[in-house]
Amino acid sequence: MIPNRPPVGGAYYPRDLLVHPPAYAPTYKTSILRSPQKARIGIDGSLSETTGPVFGHNILGELDNDMVLNYAAPGESAIGERTIVYGRVMDQDGRPVPNVLVEAWQANAGGRYRHKKDGYFAPLDPNFGGCGRTITREDGSYEFRTVRPGAYPWPNGVNDWRPAHIHFSVFGDGFAQRLITQMYFEGDPLIPLCPIAQTIPDKDALDRLIARYDPARTIPMDARAYHFDIVLRGRRATFFENRKEGL
Repeated sequence: MIPNRPPVGGAYYPRDLLVHPPAYAPTYKTSILRSPQKARIGIDGSLSETTGPVFGHNILGELDNDMVLNYAAPGESAIGERTIVYGRVMDQDGRPVPNVLVEAWQANAGGRYRHKKDGYFAPLDPNFGGCGRTITREDGSYEFRTVRPGAYPWPNGVNDWRPAHIHFSVFGDGFAQRLITQMYFEGDPLIPLCPIAQTIPDKDALDRLIARYDPARTIPMDARAYHFDIVLRGRRATFFENRKEGL
């Protein structure tokens, strides 16, 4: 049941482009053709961008956030290092963002996606689908159980490998808050070598994409745990008669 709570008002903070990767990054070869050819144009957000969508727990299946089991045959489970990924979804002001849909997808333990265009030679795991979803609790918390994904080669340079990573999609309280990102694992030696990760100019911003190992949340003889918080755009203060918005 989704409790009644007052809607969060106000326009969203503008994006800080200094911490985001540039659209054109020649070392990340596919960005050359995908990058915009013209300058950005700033426009005010519309009502459809600052509100919705709303998701309910009735859209979830019992095992939607358990990628170890949600694609497995009865009595079977996915192959790989069992891993708990947990954290909170919050905005730039540190406020929790509850009741939002968090989707995750990843390669299997061998580094292969369950996708017909994935041509890597690693085998498919018949008991691993590679995707899951959950809805944040009132305190913004979420949790997935999965297997640690493997690294894989990709046709960017002669010998480029992607670090182990999990993709996340978060919808937030409004479409302008929508975030699609990737989570890396602490200690992975491939992170500083990855052309995609290295497009991020702010090294502190890159560090925020790295999940930290948390032995306190480890399940003995079962799964290791990694902590990863997700921060969405915040909203400016509500307008008051005696001061301008955001002051």
